[in-house]
Amino acid sequence: MRELAKEKQLKITLKKSLIGRNERQRKSIEALGLRKIGQTVLKQDNAQIRGICQKMDFMLDVEEI
Repeated sequence: MRELAKEKQLKITLKKSLIGRNERQRKSIEALGLRKIGQTVLKQDNAQIRGICQKMDFMLDVEEI
């Protein structure tokens, strides 16, 4: 458990709707586990998650924890 606590995490919040977005954008957001506006998830800080967050930065709020 100590190893998990040491790893950095990202707090990701969906701030815009998926309505009118293309399929690729929808799947990227769903891959993060987000479905509703205002929903927040905690994900491990790694290159894959950061890549999704950078591509979808106009729809997401991202904080390092």
